[in-house]
Amino acid sequence: MEKADPAQKLYTRLRLWEFPDEYVIEPTDGSSGSSLSISRVDGSIKLIDDIPQCTSLRVPKIQTIFGVVGLLKLLAGSYLLVITERECVGSYLGHPIFKVSSMKVFPCDHSLKNSPAEQKKMETEFSGLLSVAEKTPGLYFSYDVNITLSAQRLHDLGDESKLLPLWRQADPRFLWNNYMLEVLIDHKLDPYLLPLVQGSFNHFQAAIGKDIIDVTLIARRCTRRTGTRMWRRGADSDGFVANFVESEQIVQLNGHTASFVQVRGSIPLMWDQIVDLTYKPKFEIVRLEEAPRVAERHILDLRKKYGNVLAVDLVNKHGGEGRLCEKFANAMQHVVSDDVRYLHFDFHQICGHVHFERLSILYDQIENFLIKNRYFLLNEKGEKVEVQLGVVRTNCIDCLDRTNVTQSMLGRKMLEFQLRRLGIFDAEETISTHPNFDESFKILWANHGDDISIQYSGTPALKGDFVRYGQRTIQGILKDGWNALMRYYLNNFCDGTKQDAIDLLQGHFIVSVSRDMTPTSQKGGIEAIASFPLALSVIMTGFFFAFMSLRRVRSDFWQLLFSILWAGGSLAIAAFVKANGRVFCNRPRLHQPRR
Repeated sequence: MEKADPAQKLYTRLRLWEFPDEYVIEPTDGSSGSSLSISRVDGSIKLIDDIPQCTSLRVPKIQTIFGVVGLLKLLAGSYLLVITERECVGSYLGHPIFKVSSMKVFPCDHSLKNSPAEQKKMETEFSGLLSVAEKTPGLYFSYDVNITLSAQRLHDLGDESKLLPLWRQADPRFLWNNYMLEVLIDHKLDPYLLPLVQGSFNHFQAAIGKDIIDVTLIARRCTRRTGTRMWRRGADSDGFVANFVESEQIVQLNGHTASFVQVRGSIPLMWDQIVDLTYKPKFEIVRLEEAPRVAERHILDLRKKYGNVLAVDLVNKHGGEGRLCEKFANAMQHVVSDDVRYLHFDFHQICGHVHFERLSILYDQIENFLIKNRYFLLNEKGEKVEVQLGVVRTNCIDCLDRTNVTQSMLGRKMLEFQLRRLGIFDAEETISTHPNFDESFKILWANHGDDISIQYSGTPALKGDFVRYGQRTIQGILKDGWNALMRYYLNNFCDGTKQDAIDLLQGHFIVSVSRDMTPTSQKGGIEAIASFPLALSVIMTGFFFAFMSLRRVRSDFWQLLFSILWAGGSLAIAAFVKANGRVFCNRPRLHQPRR
């Protein structure tokens, strides 16, 4: 194994020098390491001992940065991503955790001047996606501890592994900048290799009697099938699912540390839901004959990483969701064993939109699994007392709203188990008997759900008022209506471009001069002029003139004919837009949906 030099820690503060022909990144945190030079012509990298001289012709811009995210190679140039602002949001097992507040892209594309016109056009389109990448939400990092691993997995790392650089220890599933670090890894630049995780980090402290309890909730988003709500659904052929998130709830008090891990992820079948301007596009199951194999691959991967598996399916029993539910249940029949269970719980039928307390029915069905598979616990000496032997995998359709309500309930029950074990609660005591603690816990899970939802759907979670306040409210229902409309807009008219940016950053689409470039393909027919804002403007204009004509019908009968013509034309355009909805939507252009 390649051991890390203990003196070669990650640089925590750096200075970026922008010279006309190169970028120089200089450690300024007291480290004695070499500076990193990156050519602005071709993106080539080298270490240098001295900062280049400044002259009247080489006056650099200088700014402080807090980490190098990576280097992305496009057609003719490379692009450097760095962290320009950070915020300390708490600690993980005693080590500071930072959130990326601002990220910036610096181009190394001077060689583009000599490129053919078509290649310049392609490069411009691709580099434009990086402005979307700069706004990526929910990125976290630590200079000292591997936050891609749960407390249990981190504790189980061997002594040799703990000496490795953080990027070598990291779980590739949750290493957000894995692809962008490859060039730096090839140059063995360990002190510059800062692992990032996309997800959520929230915590609070509360007093119960004389005891101070610290509760932390972490989300880790998997990068294998990452993307936006409507453009990443279901599983791929390897069993990796969309919106797969590991949630870890950690409680620390009196030297003890307890951890409980749950996961969520899209139904592990190959299915899509392609936007077409309808509010709820129909579900399309792809290659149904492969469903058992895909589900088995997904569950076996969970078994390998987490132990026993309980899959809780919250989708509706009827309608479009019902067909997915049926196929998922059928596929799971080939996987279910002593170590793997499948349970369907129709959330909407049992709980409706307001009676979420009926989740106790679900809890009664899975309590034995939770008791049997336990949680991770370290005593005050750091010795392992309990081990989590299995995981609950929860899904609905989006794995956002129903899933978060359910996971918060499981997190609450498990925290009560842990506090009884540690002697803080007696046998009948619950979190709800301590109002301040209860309120903080609800806010913790509500923020957790909002963070995960924003990354996948673009809006905070629905049903968040129940998680946040313990009951449904009129304000919460109205907010859900607004967020549902925003999801419709974002999914139809914004998320295609966002999906392209994600695919580019994650290496799911690798730019090459030789491959067919769908972004630059010429559109023909209606696609050449299709624009939803234009169509909407024409429709609204038609209805406006129809209304104005109707007002003049009394003085001029011909105005009735004009109003009918204007209204009819508007309705015809509206019908055409609906019939050709997929053409008018903002679709990803680097990858087309499965067929």
